[in-house]
Amino acid sequence: MRSATPKVLHTLAGRSMVGHALATARALQPERVAVVVRHERERVAAHVLELDPDALLVDQDDVPGTGRAVQVAMTALDAAAQAAVAQVAGESVDADGGSAAHSVLDGAVVVVAGDVPLLDAGTLTELLAAHTADGNAVTVLTTEVAEPTGYGRILREPGTGDVLGIVEEKDADDEQRAITEINTSVYVFDAAVLRAALARLGRDNAQGEVYLTDVLAIARGDGGHVRALRTDDAMSVEGVNDRVQLAVLRAELNRRLLDDWMRAGVTVVDPATTWVDVDVELERDVTLLPNTQLHGATRVGEGATVGPDTTLTDVEVGAGATVVRTHGSLSVIGEGATVGPFAYLRPGTELGAQGKIGTFVETKNAQIGTGSKIPHLSYVGDATIGEHSNIGAASVTVNYDGVNKHRTVIGSHARTGSDNMFVAPVVVGDGAYTGAGTVVRRDVPPGALAVSAGSQRNIEGWVVRSRAGTPAAEAAARARGTQDIGGLSPQARAERERAAAAGVRLTPPPDLPGQPARLADPDDEGTTTTEGTTR
Repeated sequence: MRSATPKVLHTLAGRSMVGHALATARALQPERVAVVVRHERERVAAHVLELDPDALLVDQDDVPGTGRAVQVAMTALDAAAQAAVAQVAGESVDADGGSAAHSVLDGAVVVVAGDVPLLDAGTLTELLAAHTADGNAVTVLTTEVAEPTGYGRILREPGTGDVLGIVEEKDADDEQRAITEINTSVYVFDAAVLRAALARLGRDNAQGEVYLTDVLAIARGDGGHVRALRTDDAMSVEGVNDRVQLAVLRAELNRRLLDDWMRAGVTVVDPATTWVDVDVELERDVTLLPNTQLHGATRVGEGATVGPDTTLTDVEVGAGATVVRTHGSLSVIGEGATVGPFAYLRPGTELGAQGKIGTFVETKNAQIGTGSKIPHLSYVGDATIGEHSNIGAASVTVNYDGVNKHRTVIGSHARTGSDNMFVAPVVVGDGAYTGAGTVVRRDVPPGALAVSAGSQRNIEGWVVRSRAGTPAAEAAARARGTQDIGGLSPQARAERERAAAAGVRLTPPPDLPGQPARLADPDDEGTTTTEGTTR
């Protein structure tokens, strides 16, 4: 895999390869599951126990090969069987002559590889049933492939079709390499047959490994029936040895998942761009639009629409909700609610039924009540909002003081203005209003109006005086008709002509030399600009 990550921990459809193998094995309801670990033992073992705390972890030593892996697994399984009998009987496992000391595993032993992620429980169940019905010593799952290079070839007995043995690629001759029926590394063994054969395995082969495949020839030589069950679904038993194969199987698994969901009543508009993990749950009449990815334990309720361009991880979407161009994780979206476009739901977001989280809104650890809306351009974090409240555009819950996070509480039926800052901890009561641009630093009582901005004050001519020569000053001068007569607008020129015809004298303001002319009325000491603003 050319990776720092162990091969069996690489994922597809939201589950590691070994996780897929464990899920398939558990579907058989076995008495015990043993997982043999070797490469990156600590990481793999921790992951296995996280997925399946009851799994028996078995360490393989430095002796290589699948045969050696099963040898150590059988030793551990026998020991576990002895311990179970001892616990029931109250005996010591080491007690001479005790029944526990002589108890070993019996029945069928199923062996699967950790890098065959598409193997399904139905195929494995069928293999086990065939093994039991035929009374086989060994039953191996096989398939036909057009290009068998790299796989062990199945050698069959002419006439009966029984399996004579399996020859590995490096040990095969030219005639054997031409065989297209291959070993999938999935077997069912009779426990007694397996135990006896494992004790006789050697390493006399091209790779110097202990081959599990040699058990088949030994079992046949001892008079046991060795048969094969061939599956026509070659992809289900395909192994992964590099990232190319991983990508192929990831796409195939996704295709199968989407096919199943579509047949169950889900609309997938563009399966080529829609990805759904194995643990996702979808109800009927859900619509998934292009470029949608649903990961983890995401659940989507009946009639909801998700997408386009949406990624949800561990998100619950209520019936009839709409989620558009949104990224969300560990969140809940209520029935009939709308989210997006371009919304970001961080963990802990809970949007009530019929609520709205709109365009360019980010939420985190926020509980938003039924019918409440955060329509646009806002951040709501560490907050509780009641029912049927509306949060104005460009609002922020200021929740972090540099050390601790604090909570904002906004009641029901509240109306907060645009560009509000809620400096937590703070409470806005039910039915309260806040004005635009308000910085809410103190609690607002129910039904009150909170404002914090002072009256607007305009300083006329400030840009022309203080930013002379800038494009802003030039634009202001043009708009106010303050340039010299050569640069006046047609309206300003007409005003000057009317003033001249009326005999009104034009003078520059004495306090602003070179600035706009003004009209001087001999009968009135007040002055008026050409725009009619009293000075």
